[in-house]
Amino acid sequence: MSGGGLALTPFDAAAILIVLAAVLGYLNYRFLKLPSSIGLTVMGAVASLMVVGIDRLMPGSDFSHDIVTFIAGIDFHTTLMDGMLSFLLFAGALHVDWREMHRGRWPILILSTLGVALSTLLVGGGFMLLAGWLGLAVPAIWCFIFGALISPTDPVSVMGVLKKVSVSPTLEATVAGESLFNDGVGVVIFTILLSAALSGEPLTISHGASLFAVEAGGGIALGLAIGWIAFLMMRSIDDYKVEVLISLAVVMGGYAIAHPLHVSGPVAMAVAGLIIGNAGVAHAMSDVTRDYLHKFWDLIDDILNTVLFLLIGLEVVTIPGDMRLVVLGVAAIPLALLSRSVSVVLPLRVIRPLHDYGRVAPVTLIWGGLRGGISIALALGLPDSPARSVVLAATYIVVLFSVIVQGGTIKLVLEKLTAQPTEKTS
Repeated sequence: MSGGGLALTPFDAAAILIVLAAVLGYLNYRFLKLPSSIGLTVMGAVASLMVVGIDRLMPGSDFSHDIVTFIAGIDFHTTLMDGMLSFLLFAGALHVDWREMHRGRWPILILSTLGVALSTLLVGGGFMLLAGWLGLAVPAIWCFIFGALISPTDPVSVMGVLKKVSVSPTLEATVAGESLFNDGVGVVIFTILLSAALSGEPLTISHGASLFAVEAGGGIALGLAIGWIAFLMMRSIDDYKVEVLISLAVVMGGYAIAHPLHVSGPVAMAVAGLIIGNAGVAHAMSDVTRDYLHKFWDLIDDILNTVLFLLIGLEVVTIPGDMRLVVLGVAAIPLALLSRSVSVVLPLRVIRPLHDYGRVAPVTLIWGGLRGGISIALALGLPDSPARSVVLAATYIVVLFSVIVQGGTIKLVLEKLTAQPTEKTS
């Protein structure tokens, strides 16, 4: 790398990451036998600690410097913001049942909009106070950027658990749907706040609301259009190779169209994924095509999440060795959980006359609201700035806790809740 003056091409970087992900994935499956997301997070963290340890044991080593150079050579903002997010959201949307989601539409709508906005405000305000208390000069706008990127949740690990315990299909769809759309909404809020931070211009509530309406509303319209076109194309043929290729074209072509239109590509992909995953699967595909489509996108989702968890582990090497960053990150864990609790419980109480899930829903949405690939992608995609290392360190620690502790205990928590007949959902 840097030692030999060798410049990494995008292919070189991708090859290194895929090889590392494959090796760590194999070691996890063969020896640790942890769930994929947990195992790769742990191993990514261990790999980063090993890099730091090698430099401490061998003071003359350039290993850490080479890793930093490698990480710095990856254009995270372009790679993640202009592509990877759309793949992740489309893959997640394919598995959401919109009939059950329709029954839980009000919780999904309120939690994924007002809930995310409230969580962003609470986390941002609390993070600003914590950073100031520790003597870290983090501009207010960057604190709220952290609030926006840490508020979206990842349902992948929880959905597997929900299928094994006694919860209603509507609650399953609510968890998946809320997570899917809070990802899209979180990305839109993040994008608006980041643009304001980079431009240096003050962001008013009215201007932010109008930008949000254009980004999110335009994304929904674009997703409906390209999703429906893809559905019509798939319905007119029966060839799994072409139909899978059409789904890939929807994500790549759709995102390319979204950028010049100034609408949200991730929101568009979430909507298009819902159409293809429901109308397309039910009315436009044979059993063979359906099987290939789901397996293809499951693999894409796993690969991207694997690379993201590995990158966030390796990125730790590039963060300055300031103990205050560790303290801030640890303090951000209860802050994120408390903000999530408030942004879930308040909306559910408001709509209780329409939907009353009992105690299972709040616990599932709060403790099962894991932070994962989306938060990592947004944090890694931040452009260079004095606040980047602060936000990145806090994101890493919160995601690490979320995936390992929350992800590792959610099954036990839900089993205890659903074992009590009076607290089962109807």
